[in-house]
Amino acid sequence: MADIITEPKRARGGRNQRREARSGEQAVHRPYIVRGIPTYDILSDESLTRIEQTADRILAEIGIELRDDEPTMQLYKAAGAEVTVTRDHVWRVKFPPGMLREILRSAPAEFTQHARNPANNVQIGGKNVVFAPSYGSPFVMDLDRGRRYGTIEDFRNFVKLSQASPWLHHSGGTVCEPTDVPVNKRHLDMVYSHIRYSDRAFLGSITAADRAADSVEMARILFGEAFVDQNCVVMGNFNTTSPLVIDGVTAAGIRAYAGANQGSIHLPFLLGGAVAPLTTAGMVAQGLAESMASCAIAQLTRPGAPTILASFFSSMSLRSGSPTFGTPEPAIGSLAMGQLARRLNMPLRCAGNFSTSKLPDGQAMQQSMMSMMSAVQGGANYVLHSAGFLDGLLSMSYEKHVMDTDMCGALHAYLDGMAVDDDALAFEALAELGPGQHLFSTQHTLRHYETAYWDSALDDNRPWETWDEQGGHDSAYRANLRWKKTLAEFEAPALDEGIDEALQDFMARKKAAVQDMWY
Repeated sequence: MADIITEPKRARGGRNQRREARSGEQAVHRPYIVRGIPTYDILSDESLTRIEQTADRILAEIGIELRDDEPTMQLYKAAGAEVTVTRDHVWRVKFPPGMLREILRSAPAEFTQHARNPANNVQIGGKNVVFAPSYGSPFVMDLDRGRRYGTIEDFRNFVKLSQASPWLHHSGGTVCEPTDVPVNKRHLDMVYSHIRYSDRAFLGSITAADRAADSVEMARILFGEAFVDQNCVVMGNFNTTSPLVIDGVTAAGIRAYAGANQGSIHLPFLLGGAVAPLTTAGMVAQGLAESMASCAIAQLTRPGAPTILASFFSSMSLRSGSPTFGTPEPAIGSLAMGQLARRLNMPLRCAGNFSTSKLPDGQAMQQSMMSMMSAVQGGANYVLHSAGFLDGLLSMSYEKHVMDTDMCGALHAYLDGMAVDDDALAFEALAELGPGQHLFSTQHTLRHYETAYWDSALDDNRPWETWDEQGGHDSAYRANLRWKKTLAEFEAPALDEGIDEALQDFMARKKAAVQDMWY
């Protein structure tokens, strides 16, 4: 086990403090990003049409298997799908070409998810980009204690770290599994942690229909029942069971969120060569088919309910059978999904800071950048897994969370694009002193030097000699110090005492009503 890393006992330069202040100021009014650069469209209309036609063939000729949810079967059947019973409570559902696209016309192209602090409301869809932390890891890790099962303390810590970052916009959902809380009760503690330690929008539980309903009910306590009925305040992140299966828990959860007019994300988790074709085009066609079939449940339940098309593409090592993340082929797939989502006029979730590295190292950041750039270039509107993803999603890393959020800060500047006005063209900067003179003292430089460039709060850009004299530390070490400092200084945003009491009372009654389940 590594020694616990502590702050070096040397004077801290004022430059770092000024840099951190500037970094925070840049994000004060950025509850989400409005992209200032165009999307990168890699496929022709002909190629996109061929993918859509293949998705239609999958849906019409192979179909989707629906398990253990008769209400959803009846919704599909009433809408015109061909439904065949294959065994008890299992149906093969086939959709005529174009049927799902017609159903999805009622899905909003853009919607607001409200946060308890209205200044942090996020706009999802259109030119908007929302970054959220990683989701679903059973393990956590840091440089001091290594890899271990996640706890509710870890969960709260990651909510706090996300809240403290100016470069994330959303609190996320199951940022790690709190394995020290019973399986059938931990959703209550997770939703409460998002509400208590963050004032940003969040995701609720999806692991059982009653847990989805509890998440919506806690949102009603927070926002008021009438407001929730008319506005999106919580979302669920739903996975199909690839290839081509939607199980009853997923379908019932989608109906619970949509029926309450809350948001849902519809995500096939495709591992090329295992549960999807190993070719990128085939994987994209399957992903489109599965996500459309899942999205349709929300629209058939309540037309107009907020609904996000989604994809999660992964390659694999064909020598070992292990999943690989942050590789180029899935990144290309995410770019294609961006084009397909725009043709459907639906918001998109895809990609993120993916990596199979076991440490917050060069491999981790190289793979993450490959994946994350595909999300921002491709036009993703909601980017889950923006911070902390390590070990092929098995581990949530404290250090990588910090490193990833720093990258998210750089992406804010990247997505802003380039202004081209008289001030930005800066003729006066050259004219003031003329040829052969440096520009450090010009009025244009003095006006803009503090805000001209995004300034990382984590990178070390000092000369080698200074870096070496002060310990020669790498970025993971610096990230370790930063997350500890952030948690030590964290102050939770104020929460109305009456609402807090009502939430805790609801949780206590729910927990007392059932015995603990640990699996």
